[in-house]
Amino acid sequence: MPPPAPLRSSNPPHLTQSRFLLIACHGGAEPALQRRQQRWFPAWQQTAWRRGVVSFRLPDTTLHEPAWRDRAVPAEVADRLVFGQTMVRCLGQVTGSTMTERVTAAVERTAVTSFADVHVWNRDPRLDGDPEAIRDALAQAHGVPAQSTAPGAGSRVLDCIVDTADRWWIGWHQLQEAADHWPGGRYPGHLPPDAVSRAWLKLDEAISRFDLTFTPGQQACEFGASPGGACQRLLAAGLQVIGVDPATIDCRVTDHPQFTHWQKRARDVRLKDLRGCDWLVTDMNIDPTSTMAALERVLATPGRRPQGVIATLKLPDWSRAEALDDWLARFATWGYQTRVRQLATGGREVCLVARLASGR
Repeated sequence: MPPPAPLRSSNPPHLTQSRFLLIACHGGAEPALQRRQQRWFPAWQQTAWRRGVVSFRLPDTTLHEPAWRDRAVPAEVADRLVFGQTMVRCLGQVTGSTMTERVTAAVERTAVTSFADVHVWNRDPRLDGDPEAIRDALAQAHGVPAQSTAPGAGSRVLDCIVDTADRWWIGWHQLQEAADHWPGGRYPGHLPPDAVSRAWLKLDEAISRFDLTFTPGQQACEFGASPGGACQRLLAAGLQVIGVDPATIDCRVTDHPQFTHWQKRARDVRLKDLRGCDWLVTDMNIDPTSTMAALERVLATPGRRPQGVIATLKLPDWSRAEALDDWLARFATWGYQTRVRQLATGGREVCLVARLASGR
């Protein structure tokens, strides 16, 4: 994966000296997120915990680290925590009985710092709230254009997380990757009316979140392809697609001239038949150990291997995420560099993207 673009170093001290980090996540993923924090950043102290949000107090030593001095959150933090949808340096909560009172309090928190955009979202999608009206009010107060102008890498974004109708969290982050442009890290894409399944949308988010680039004419193979949503998205990218599944696949996919259906199980595919495969995709509804075994059979075999892998690993319960670092280590032994996230459009699962290391 290419490294994130360098960030600007002109952030006011009152922003970079904030000791609190607020992380938005799927409702229910909070324990898994906390375990990742304890694994990689044990010095952080957990503070507020709500459905869809976990916050931490950063130690003084962290604030003096070069990676934290001039940016909201270093990119490697998100890579390690996996379950965070977006990460915000929190400036505190604001309350008030009216919108005007809350906006005024927010301006006091930010000290009228300039921002390129404003993101507003409800902590829990089930909560009542009007993010668009709040964004309009905060944007006007901070001199931000009414419509987002797709600011460049390193630009500051003002974040407002609606906790309750009269209480907001205020914070900020910087644009580094595609997902940093999405309020709350929630993918703004939509499922097309003719999509075969939601697998189309999950793959669409993965392509955008991980900045994946396909070359028309490349070959992709999906294990567990039925009913064909992910294959449909790959075909839309101009790829030659092989769908492996003993079950039937929707005719909207099978009728495509660039699609081939191998009606068999993944373990029955001959490895020599995959030598032309550039991308290996899987989103099988099976235990992650079985998915890893299917991948290992292909990726650990000498000879020409796929250049890229997009694998969804299901988590029957959140504790199964404890094996995540072991899975990543196995990919490294096969010669692949990896990144992994829980997608906003997915469920209790993670999406792992691997690229064959240069020279392998």
